[in-house]
Amino acid sequence: MRRGLFWILLIIIGFSLPATVLAAGTPGVTKDEVTIGMTCPMSGPAALWSAMALGNSAWAKHINDQGGIHGRKIKFVVKDDGYNPSRALANLTEMKDDVLAYGCVIGSATANASKDFLLTSKVPVVHVHANPRIWLGTPAAQRRNIFIAYPDYIDESEAVAKFAVTKMGIKTIALFGQNDDWGKSAEIGIQKAIKALGGKGKFAGFVTFEVTDRAVGGHALKLKELGADAVVIYGAPTQAALIIKEMAKIGYKPKIFTANPLGDPLMYKIAGELWEGAYPAVSGNVSLPGVDPQADRVVDILLKYEPALKGREFLGVTGATTMMLIAEGLRKAGKNLTRESFVKAMEGIKNFKCEGMGAPITFSAKQKMGLNAIRICEAKGGKHVPISEFMIFNPLF
Repeated sequence: MRRGLFWILLIIIGFSLPATVLAAGTPGVTKDEVTIGMTCPMSGPAALWSAMALGNSAWAKHINDQGGIHGRKIKFVVKDDGYNPSRALANLTEMKDDVLAYGCVIGSATANASKDFLLTSKVPVVHVHANPRIWLGTPAAQRRNIFIAYPDYIDESEAVAKFAVTKMGIKTIALFGQNDDWGKSAEIGIQKAIKALGGKGKFAGFVTFEVTDRAVGGHALKLKELGADAVVIYGAPTQAALIIKEMAKIGYKPKIFTANPLGDPLMYKIAGELWEGAYPAVSGNVSLPGVDPQADRVVDILLKYEPALKGREFLGVTGATTMMLIAEGLRKAGKNLTRESFVKAMEGIKNFKCEGMGAPITFSAKQKMGLNAIRICEAKGGKHVPISEFMIFNPLF
């Protein structure tokens, strides 16, 4: 009688346990579902980047409609961090025991705040959209779970500055950048370029701003005083649009060059006609909607599942590349899915193009930065049109 009661109680307890606990102890994994989490600025100064979360969501739905991967559907969970570093860290902490992996962290400030947690949590992180150099000071073994296919800001800004001087005839460059690792890395890259060019160009100076700044009239005056014929912008879409408008108000209209997070033609909507003629860099892992047919095919799928991406197609595609990489890792990991098998599978990705887009991505046990590349574009007629080939730099790690 006691033995029978024991088995009845055991069955009741089993049914009451969460499915993730029953799945061989792997967080976020059941026999028919795998959960991927993301923290993203859905509000605040970088709210435009919320399209990246929508892109991830849409691609997950696309995969699920095809039956999922190895019988598992993808459950995608996103939390708003408002581009606030402490909120981003809180979001990641809350999701730790409920997800197999994190699908992207956006922003150098948020990634920096979450760095120690991401290294110690052992949760796989795919595609951090932030300064890759934040990981350089850590032992290779600690960053085993980190997978990046995103350009280094020093390499990027150095290439942008060289392109501006040698291809566009720019004589003097100023920098308007976020007062953190993002902007400071850009300054280092520009200084490197100017030194390498041997006097062909000049760096006029660095005007910084804070993430919370909305009044940038004074910044515009400082930039005008520097007298550069080109301004490189390393900041979120809100401040980028504001500084361009403020410079125009005081009759200062330099050539505009930008970091890759401003590579979405949506900038036309917030900066208006002043965006025409800007030269944004674009991350090398993605192709351009309206220009590259591979991207257009992806856009058709994304809009089917997330119509709200209409008008924000580029960032949607950029976000979807994260889910494409995760899906490739899930396929390679097989049915016996654990965090360890997923990490090993990600390390086996070689010369992979996300739905044929961009430059090839390669990870290994020793290479966690799978791609370090950009393309430079011109804002022209409402589109961003490539004016350079992919510029592929050496991976940092």
